[in-house]
Amino acid sequence: MCVVPFVATRVVAKSTRRAITSWMVLATTIPISALFAFTGNAGPAGATAMTGLERQRLVAHLEMTGTWLVDEVAGLSPAQVQFRRAPGTWSIIEVIDHLLVAEPIYWQDLQKALKAPPSRLTRGGTDEDILWYGIDRTARQKAVAAEEPKGQLRDLDQGLNDFRALHAQMLQYARTTSDDLRGHVVAREGCDAYQWLLLISTHEQRHILQIREIKADPKFPKR
Repeated sequence: MCVVPFVATRVVAKSTRRAITSWMVLATTIPISALFAFTGNAGPAGATAMTGLERQRLVAHLEMTGTWLVDEVAGLSPAQVQFRRAPGTWSIIEVIDHLLVAEPIYWQDLQKALKAPPSRLTRGGTDEDILWYGIDRTARQKAVAAEEPKGQLRDLDQGLNDFRALHAQMLQYARTTSDDLRGHVVAREGCDAYQWLLLISTHEQRHILQIREIKADPKFPKR
């Protein structure tokens, strides 16, 4: 089963559709068995860079989430970004706040993993599991305390600028790195560094879908 048609059926802005289209091209031109058959479970003892397919899919996903998030909140009013569906749930601005708090931590986790000695991991989870994590929100998860919204984000535009800056750094890294991402483990998740970078992007996707759920609420302000 391919995750792409699920994403592509959503009504999104043109820039996001272009990013999703680049993601869809991979799904329609590459056999599904190859699409999810990344080279992580085994490999040579020496450092190896990503395969061309791995890099292509990682870059495509990061491109998609980077444009999609910005498009999803474009033009929203203060009342809309502050809207809360129910007591104890996050508003849109709190979702953005969470990403601004969590993603620098995730990026640091990646750097720490790459500085550690190489370690070949026998993984229980797959790259496909991580892709589905970004799509399937039936199992809700509570953020760890250190990554919860801090309530300090007041300016959505400034928050988006900060998001873009780190996202662009990660995207450029994915485009150019020759690091052995499969050979290093991010301890907190028990996954390799390639999966962790993909997980950062699918985590963004998961929260984009959360924003869409907020906007679809019947009580969501008209303006």
